[in-house]
Amino acid sequence: MPSTSRSARLHPRYPARRHLTALGSLAAAVALVTGLAAPASAAEPEPAASAAQAEQSAQRPVLHPDLDFAGSTVAAHEGRAGTPGSLALSVTQTPGLDVASYQGNVNWSSVRANGARFAYVKATEGTTYTNPYFTQQYNGSYNAGLIRGAYHFALPDRSSGTAQANWFVDHGGGWSRDGKTLPPALDIEYNPYGATCFGLSQSAMVSWIRSFSNTVHTRTGRYPTIYTTTNWWSTCTGNNGGFGTTNPLWIARYASSVGTLPNGWSYQTIWQYADSGTFPGDQNVFNGAFDRIQALANG
Repeated sequence: MPSTSRSARLHPRYPARRHLTALGSLAAAVALVTGLAAPASAAEPEPAASAAQAEQSAQRPVLHPDLDFAGSTVAAHEGRAGTPGSLALSVTQTPGLDVASYQGNVNWSSVRANGARFAYVKATEGTTYTNPYFTQQYNGSYNAGLIRGAYHFALPDRSSGTAQANWFVDHGGGWSRDGKTLPPALDIEYNPYGATCFGLSQSAMVSWIRSFSNTVHTRTGRYPTIYTTTNWWSTCTGNNGGFGTTNPLWIARYASSVGTLPNGWSYQTIWQYADSGTFPGDQNVFNGAFDRIQALANG
C-alpha cells in the first residue's frame, strides 16, 4: 500500500528549545555574592570578529537533521506534477529507494520482496550529525541483497565542503569495490533553514561543491553522486556544467517525466520520482538494468 508522504505528516512548527544558562554567567553571579574577584581573563572583551561570529551563530535556526533527507525540501518548492503512472522512459529502469532516520528500522527483506534492488541511506549532515539508524539501514539493505550507498545532507553555510566531506567519509560515506556499494552521494538542495542558496553566491556554491567532491574522491577513489533538482542547480550554481563528466546525477522531480536536466549531464543515473509509494522513504529508479547498477558499484 502506498505510504503517506512524509512532508504531509510533519508538523509545520518545531518545538521551542530552551537554552541552559551559561556556566560562566552563573560563576560570575556567585562571585558577586561571595565577594570573589572574577578571573582577569573574564573581564577582557572578546575580539570584534569573534563577537560577530557568535552573534551570527546565535541568529541561525536550530538544526533539525532528523527532518532533513533527500527531497525533504523539493515538494514545497517545486510541487508534484501529478502522481507518476507509467514513467516516460525508453530504457529498462531498476527500482530502488532512499531512507533516513525518519524511517527508523526498515524491513529490508520486505523491501527486497517488493522489487527494490538498490538503496541510498542518509549517513550525515553538516559536521555534527550522524543518522542513528544508519547501521541498521546500511548493513540491513546490504544483507538483504540490495546494492546500497550512503549520502550526506549538505549545509554549505555551516562549514567548508572539505570539512563536511571528511565528516561524511569518517561516518559511513566510504566505498569499496565489492559490487554492492554505490559511490558516496552529496544531497545538495533547497536550504531547510533559510535562504535557498544558503547565502552563497553561485561561484562560491560551485567552489563548495567542488571541494566536497574532490575531498570524497581523494578519500575514497570515487567522485560522489550529486543529488539535486534542475531548478535548484540553475538558481544556486548558475547552471554550472563542470560536474557532468565526473559525478553521476541523481535528479529529483516528482512527475511522470524526468524533465530538463542540469547543464553538463546528458542523462540521469538515478531519478527520484516520488516521495512516497511502494517502498519506505522516497521512490527512485536507476536508469538501466541491474547489471548497470553493478557496473556503477564496481567503478
